[in-house]
Amino acid sequence: MVVLCNDINNNRKIMENPKLALIPSGYKSGDVYSILPVNGVGDFDFSRNTESSRVNKEGLIETVDNNVPKLDWLNSDCPSLLLEPQRTNEFTYSEEFNQSVWFKSNSTITTNEITAPDGTMTADLLTSNASGGGVFRFNGWSTTQKTNSIFVKKNSSSTAEIFNASSGANRVVFNLDNGTITTQGGSMTGQIENFGNGWFRISATHTGTGNQTFGLKPETNQSLFIWGCQSESASHPTSYIKTTGIAETRFKDECNNAGDSQLLNNSENTFFIDLNKIYKTGTGDSRISLNDGSATNRVLFSTQTNDITIILYSIRNNVTTTVKYFSVDYDARNKIAYTFKDNEIKFYVNGEKIHEALSLPIPLNLSKISFDENNGSSRAFQGEVNEIRYYDRVLTEAEAIKLTK
Repeated sequence: MVVLCNDINNNRKIMENPKLALIPSGYKSGDVYSILPVNGVGDFDFSRNTESSRVNKEGLIETVDNNVPKLDWLNSDCPSLLLEPQRTNEFTYSEEFNQSVWFKSNSTITTNEITAPDGTMTADLLTSNASGGGVFRFNGWSTTQKTNSIFVKKNSSSTAEIFNASSGANRVVFNLDNGTITTQGGSMTGQIENFGNGWFRISATHTGTGNQTFGLKPETNQSLFIWGCQSESASHPTSYIKTTGIAETRFKDECNNAGDSQLLNNSENTFFIDLNKIYKTGTGDSRISLNDGSATNRVLFSTQTNDITIILYSIRNNVTTTVKYFSVDYDARNKIAYTFKDNEIKFYVNGEKIHEALSLPIPLNLSKISFDENNGSSRAFQGEVNEIRYYDRVLTEAEAIKLTK
C-alpha cells in the first residue's frame, strides 16, 4: 500500500539527492518502503507477530494485521512510522464497563450510547449519581509502575478524574473543554491527547504501595462518555489494545535491514533522522544504528533511561567511543544529523551544530540501517519516525543546519 499527503509533496522535499530516503508512505506486510532508492535496496524489513492498532487517515483507531507496519496519522496531515515495544493490557473487558470486573459506586453505566474512537457504536455513558460516583477496578495500581489510560468525551461533565481510590491524594484532573491537566496530586502524573471529535485519551502514571484500586469519575451528578481502558506496566501509554475476557499482549515492532555495501559509503556520509516523538522507556535504552550487519562496527543513536538524554556512539572493531551526550524533549519533534569524513565527525541537533571531533575512529564496512542496536538484535527503537535520509557525501554545515532546523 502507498499513501500520499501534501507534506510529502511540499514540505518534505528531498535535499540534494540522498542515496536513501524513508518518508513513511508505502508498505506491505513485512516491508516498509523507502522512496529512494527506487530499486528496493533501501526498504526496511518489518515484523510484529501480533495484531496492533493505529490511527488511520480518517482519524479512526483501526486494527492492523500481524507484520503490517503502522503508519499513524494522529494529529497530523502526514503519517509517522509508529514503532512500539511489547505491551500487555492488563484490564479485561476494556470496552464493556457493564461487566462485573468494573465496580460501580454511586454511578450508572449506559452501554453503547455513542460512536467510539474506532467508529463503532460501543462507547458507554458514565453517570455520577452522588459525590465520588464513578467506575473502579480492583488491583488497578500496584508496587510496579503502571500507566492507566482511557478514552473520554464530555457529556455534561467538563472534567474527568483518574485517581487511586485507595489513596485519594494521588489523582489527576483533566479539563475536557480545552484538553489540559488542571490538577496533579501526590505521586501521580498525567497525560492528555486529542483524538478528535471531542474524544481525548487521558492517562495517569503511578506506583502504588500495594494492590490498590483504580478509579475514574466525572463531576458529581454529571456524566461523560468512556471507551477503551488500558493498564500497562510502563511509564507511558501505547497504542490501544482491545481486551475481552483475558488480558491481551501486543508484541514489539521490529524494523531493520535496509541498505547494502554498495548503497552506504564508508569514506564519507551524512545520516539524518526526524523523530516526531521518542518514547520514554524508563527501564532501558532504545537505538537507531548504521551497522555492518553485526555488533562489530556501528554508529548508534541511543536513548537513555533518564528520558531526556540521547548519546551518539561510534564503534569500530568492537571498541566503543562515546561521541556526545545531549538533552532533548522526548515528547517534542527532534531533527538530528551527523556527518563524517576522514575521522572527522560533526553532530547537529534541531538547527545547531553541537559537537565536532577531529580524530574519531570511524566504523568500517557499514552496510545496514536499523531501528535497533545492530540489524535485528535487541534495544529496538521506540517512538514515531517522520523521516530518515542517508547521503553518500558530507553536507556542508549550512546544509546540515538547514536540514535539522
